[in-house]
Amino acid sequence: MSKSPLPLPSRLVLLLGAAVGMMAANLYYAQPLIAPISKSLGLDAAAAGLTVMLTQVGYGLGVLLLVPLADFVENRRLILSMLALAILGVLGVASSTSLFFYFSAAFTLGLGTAAVQVIVPFTAHFTPLSLRGRVVGNLLSGLMLGIMLSRPIASFLTDLFDWHAVFYLSAAVMTALGCALYAYLPVREPATQGLAYKTALASMVQLSFRLPVLRRRAIYQAFLFGAFCLFWTASPLLLGSSKFGFSQTEIALFALCGVAGALAAPFAGRMADRGHTRTGTTIALSVSAISFLISQIFEMGSKGSLGALLISAILLDAGVSANLVFGQRAIFSLRAKYRSRLNALYIAIIFIGGAFGSSVGAWAYANGGWSLTAAIGFALPLTALVYFGTEWLTGFQKQKRNR
Repeated sequence: MSKSPLPLPSRLVLLLGAAVGMMAANLYYAQPLIAPISKSLGLDAAAAGLTVMLTQVGYGLGVLLLVPLADFVENRRLILSMLALAILGVLGVASSTSLFFYFSAAFTLGLGTAAVQVIVPFTAHFTPLSLRGRVVGNLLSGLMLGIMLSRPIASFLTDLFDWHAVFYLSAAVMTALGCALYAYLPVREPATQGLAYKTALASMVQLSFRLPVLRRRAIYQAFLFGAFCLFWTASPLLLGSSKFGFSQTEIALFALCGVAGALAAPFAGRMADRGHTRTGTTIALSVSAISFLISQIFEMGSKGSLGALLISAILLDAGVSANLVFGQRAIFSLRAKYRSRLNALYIAIIFIGGAFGSSVGAWAYANGGWSLTAAIGFALPLTALVYFGTEWLTGFQKQKRNR
């Protein structure tokens, strides 16, 4: 048995929060830049979505295949190795002049960026249970800020320079981040060293059946993340349409205002630490559903509708951020030796929901405008809320394992 680790100093927790945000941003820089990237590389408009998809595919595989290594490979070395892989990928994207090179680099970038999901449980390992919700909330606040700021940053830099500049800047930031983590990150030797890789992957299937907390929390968040991706896929199309006529920079400013919702994460962490996970989850799911109803109050194109849409964005982002904290604190309260594998399963299931929301968002807007988009967006968190309600009927909460 290893000794209980000392808590991380607050300045290191702050650095790790910035790290997960900076790294996660790499997954979303290309979303508002699909048109200029596709034009530069000669990619047909019908296949333009591949510029984003390959990074997401790499990330998903990294979460499933690399993140579980943290349960039996020294964590500091794993994080730095994956970060180096991400830097290699982002440099490749920045210097790409051909489709094959871009796609290969984008996939590599996503694979390395999965280090985010090693850092979060790594930090939880060094945090006492009584403070875990607060610390995880701070990290996830950084994560959500990185995701939400990536789009406006990419749009602004592209307007000033070109899309290559976005990724060159990211490479510089990631290199500086790697130096800081190399200097300050402590060593963490997992208790299950020597575990066979195949055995670890096989155990993930067993864990998904054995732990209802993991399964339920992942499903709740998958529906919410699906609604989140649907909103942020379709809303730029709405704002850029003839109803609003926003420029790329104005759309970026709208996305920047929506970042305020990420501030809910630290408050959610404090609620979880005080034993209010059930109440917090109910609020997060309800607010996320209501946000889509608010977006429908005024006729699209009016000043009122723009204000309502902005309120919807903030509320949705707050609900998604808060529920992510409740979910990760719950699974981090389970068996520590499985923590990275549990987190990998949790994020992989959420990723499926996000992929669904991204693909349906564009389809819904094209076929039914914002009315159809908002209806589907409302249905996703509502479904999660109904499923969450079954905990009350089955007595699931009596286990108190999600607090």
